[in-house]
Amino acid sequence: MATSQVKPLPMNWTAQLALGIKAMGPGVLMAAAAIGASHLVSSTRAGAEFGWQLAWVILGVNLLKYPFFAAGARYTAATGESLLHGYLKQGRGYLWLFTGLNVIASIASTAGVCMLTAAMLTQFIPLPIDVLALLVLISSLLLLILGHYSLLDRLTKIIMFALTLTTLIAVALALDHVKPLESQFVSHSPWQWAHVGFLVAMMGWMPAPIEVSAWNSLWLLEKQKTSPVTPAQAILDFNLGYIVTALLAVVFLALGALVMHGSGEHFSDSGAKFANQLINLYSQVMGGESRYLIGIVAFLCIFSTTVTVIDGYSRTLNMGWQLLSRAAVSETQSDKRLTGIMLSVSALGLLLILFFKGALLPLLEFVMILAFMTTVVFAWLNYRLMTSTQLPAAHRYGTKMKGLSWIGLSYLLIFAVLFIYWYLAVNV
Repeated sequence: MATSQVKPLPMNWTAQLALGIKAMGPGVLMAAAAIGASHLVSSTRAGAEFGWQLAWVILGVNLLKYPFFAAGARYTAATGESLLHGYLKQGRGYLWLFTGLNVIASIASTAGVCMLTAAMLTQFIPLPIDVLALLVLISSLLLLILGHYSLLDRLTKIIMFALTLTTLIAVALALDHVKPLESQFVSHSPWQWAHVGFLVAMMGWMPAPIEVSAWNSLWLLEKQKTSPVTPAQAILDFNLGYIVTALLAVVFLALGALVMHGSGEHFSDSGAKFANQLINLYSQVMGGESRYLIGIVAFLCIFSTTVTVIDGYSRTLNMGWQLLSRAAVSETQSDKRLTGIMLSVSALGLLLILFFKGALLPLLEFVMILAFMTTVVFAWLNYRLMTSTQLPAAHRYGTKMKGLSWIGLSYLLIFAVLFIYWYLAVNV
């Protein structure tokens, strides 16, 4: 008699939802890395300065960068390897190029998000912003060294939910309290020669630096150590995080456009004053009694970004060093080297903060422009990898993704050349 196979009972929708939420993590962490300076600063500032004029630009930039960000989840889900392994298979020169640019980006980005976190902290602790930046770095390192990925994963989901909910409520209230613009008021056009620097800076970290795709790849491998993640779940997790990130960028722009545009007020370069202005945006529509709550949520959001940035860059640098040196190391040795890289990146980031002496917006603009100029290289590396014959044909980019990639690469290159021309014309 033939043996009958017992089929597993199908799970109900609640069990499936629970498994899906458990599998999520890398995409949410990517969103946490993105919803920092690019959203709280660039998007809000774009709305405050130009109203709704740049909303389509924000959505367009997110769309054109999608193929390069998606490479992290897609490649790792298909091969079980990180993007850095893929770069190495293309040739050692490609991995050297990525790692070299990543060193520069890690120091600049850490400095940018750390100073923004310290600026938020000035609303609660009356200390110099440089001292607060040091405290932020120490706290971030302790969280990462003692808690590792699992703690970062859990905290980020909670903080992201709180910030998203708070911002949506603020925008909904702002829609009911929006004041009509004066009849003689005319919005400035962002399409002027003088605003090229701001546009490039906004697009540089929108939604995040493209090297974040490599973080997503490594986080996915780390997630798989504690919870099995199917390729479909990995791509769903990434897509969800990416879509939420893009939509929230428009939400932050809406907050600036509804509350600050046309008021005659402009964001200050000073970190402490900027933080105060940002919190005022929320409290104007949610009430003065909500000021401290908003401040805490905003601080936690940027703090989680700082932790995520230090972790992401350090992991990629650690893996890059390991692959390039071809050294077989134990997990303990790798963890020690990871800690050393975190300390080094944080120390160099602090030196950059001291150099800018509390001038938040100039530092962030410098970091975002640097990110945009290196984005072309990172995007090209990911496109080359996702169309390589070394990747199984079923997982390579098809015609649509190739077409979108080429449009994205062309846009990135054109704006990079335009910025160089603008910078030389203005400063030479």
